[in-house]
Amino acid sequence: MRPKRPWLLRERRGVEPTTSMELFFDLVFIFTTTQLAHYLIAHPDWRGAARTALLLMLVWYVWIYTTWGTNWLRPDQPPVRAVLIALMLGSLLLSAAIPEAFAGAGLVFALVYATVQVGRTIFSLWAVQGQPWLVDGFQKTFPWFVATSLLVVLGAMAGGAVQEALWAAAILIEVIGLQTGFPVPGLGRSPAEQWMVEGGHLAERCQAFILITLGESILVTGSTLAQHLDLRTSGAFVLAFAGSVALWWVYFARSAPLAAEIIARAGERTGALGRLAFNYLHPVMVAGIIVTAAGDERLLREPGAPASAAAALFVLGGPALFLAGHGAYQAVLWRALPTSRIVAVVVLLALMPVCVRLGAAVAVCTALAVTVVIAVTVTDRLWVPRVMRRAAQARGPRSPLR
Repeated sequence: MRPKRPWLLRERRGVEPTTSMELFFDLVFIFTTTQLAHYLIAHPDWRGAARTALLLMLVWYVWIYTTWGTNWLRPDQPPVRAVLIALMLGSLLLSAAIPEAFAGAGLVFALVYATVQVGRTIFSLWAVQGQPWLVDGFQKTFPWFVATSLLVVLGAMAGGAVQEALWAAAILIEVIGLQTGFPVPGLGRSPAEQWMVEGGHLAERCQAFILITLGESILVTGSTLAQHLDLRTSGAFVLAFAGSVALWWVYFARSAPLAAEIIARAGERTGALGRLAFNYLHPVMVAGIIVTAAGDERLLREPGAPASAAAALFVLGGPALFLAGHGAYQAVLWRALPTSRIVAVVVLLALMPVCVRLGAAVAVCTALAVTVVIAVTVTDRLWVPRVMRRAAQARGPRSPLR
């Protein structure tokens, strides 16, 4: 059977390029991650952190499933471009509703989320008609998206603890569906091992999202600096900026190109590998950057104040969360133990109660966190080249087509 609309499907000739339309779509999420960081800053307690995590995951599902869709569809074609623009509008509305998502704007957030998730799937089913394996996949995800969207709407209508519980249930159901291949009675399931995915494109798209989130962290600290511009806050800003650069270095300087190459050449493992590396592990890194941004905002406002439990959690816990996610990402792709990241996470977690008990200044805690992350980047100069050599040997002789 031949596709009815072949011009809407990517041709699959090597690594599929990231288009300007996809990057334009991503720009919305600068605002989204800024809103999430500000929500966490405004609610610096365990319930605020849990709610921020729920919002992050729901927003992440909007972005990552759109990214999976554009892995198969061509964003430069007018119908796909129109849908992406509509999804941008929906994502902006989601972002605008984040500050009051557990109050007056919860239903707006939920209805937009449902419209985006269900509407995108309906369009995808229309676009891939005649391509059996794609039709099969979208047919099986559709009832799952309807079910989880309904839970999100019902949760928003209920409010309070019920809303939190139903939204958490929707996220858990998404994870179960993805892990089991979205089984549907009478239709079977669509296991990730059967997905024909271009892994290099997915890796590039997730790298772009990490870059956007890091840019958001600089935006948060820059806006705080503009409100309190003096010598002390300028020094604090330099320290926060160094932390952002260190996180960028950990992710991009050496490991990102190799990670993209590994997943691009994973063959039949690409779907399952992409599911774990991108759907599950990247939001952990994004969460780490958002928490770090909240810590940077606290740093600029009170650099000399003794670190409270919340401040220590933001300043030291944010980089620890990022490094934990990135270490798991490396372990999955490279099949090697990320010792430097494990040690760094343990050190950062151990420093949290010590800094609080000693009454260390927020600036001191931040400096310690930055030092630990820089130590990881230094270690990478020795560890990553060895992994690269092993990966190259595993791939065998380089072919002229590589």
